[in-house]
Amino acid sequence: MATTIILDCDPGHDDAIAMLLAWGSPEIDLAGVTTVMGNQTIEKVTRNALSVARIAGITGVPFARGAHRPLVREVETGASIHGDSGLDGPALPDPTLELDPRHAVDFIIDTIMDAEPGTITLVPTGALTNIALAVRKEPRIASRVREVVLMGGGVHVGNWSAVSEFNIVIDPEAAHIVFNENWPLTMVGLDLTHQALATPRVRAEIAAVGTGPARFVGELLDFFGDTYRQEQGFEHPPVHDPCAVAYVIDPTVMTTTRVPLDVELTGTLTLGMTVADFRSPAPETCTTQVATDLDADRFWALVVDALTRIGDPEQ
Repeated sequence: MATTIILDCDPGHDDAIAMLLAWGSPEIDLAGVTTVMGNQTIEKVTRNALSVARIAGITGVPFARGAHRPLVREVETGASIHGDSGLDGPALPDPTLELDPRHAVDFIIDTIMDAEPGTITLVPTGALTNIALAVRKEPRIASRVREVVLMGGGVHVGNWSAVSEFNIVIDPEAAHIVFNENWPLTMVGLDLTHQALATPRVRAEIAAVGTGPARFVGELLDFFGDTYRQEQGFEHPPVHDPCAVAYVIDPTVMTTTRVPLDVELTGTLTLGMTVADFRSPAPETCTTQVATDLDADRFWALVVDALTRIGDPEQ
């Protein structure tokens, strides 16, 4: 049976691929897509999400715009990686879908409260602002979600600073709320996603699909690969956000370890660091876990399969 998810994202090159993976996988029932500022401003990432929906032929799925800034801090964007539009590289079609009139926070709350308990999984792949606001506005959602599977953080590595990952550090207060809520939470962080490299072999397999969406992914990876090479020294770009979706599709595609997690809010050098306490076995009350090892071949097979299933929708 397919798992029902809300994908909360800030497209973003890897968010776009996460959307395609979620839409193309028969193991996912996409209940909605919500947007949050991050890789670019809320206006830009929302337009990007709607453009990707047109490329993929996504229909019957509500899209809702969310938080335009962090809870406390000023907006920081990832323009050095994702460009001025947030999806630089490909030519993006004009959106055709209309936004849901609700704010993303209200959409998330309504969807969870209207569903049977334990049936909605939240998959945030950007800042955790919308998720934090939702659980503060309606605390009952915490006991009703099936799981939170987020892309963010890192146990041993950072990318925005030496120890902090971008999605967490741009709104660490929101991340602190989400990590400390009493719900099952899986952190798919940089330790895992840096294993999801778009190598030439992977690029060739995607190109062989031969459809418009597959060509779009290739164009995304052209730009994303160049900026990652220039900014962070990667020979091949790591594709972060689809890893969280892949975990929902098939948890055995990666190894996880149950461990207490928290977020640093005050450190001069460690703001936004996700701290995992491996000193002893996790207590029975621990509801958090981290992903550590990826079966990269199986992960990319999921992406290629999803692109194949999407086919070549009319633009």
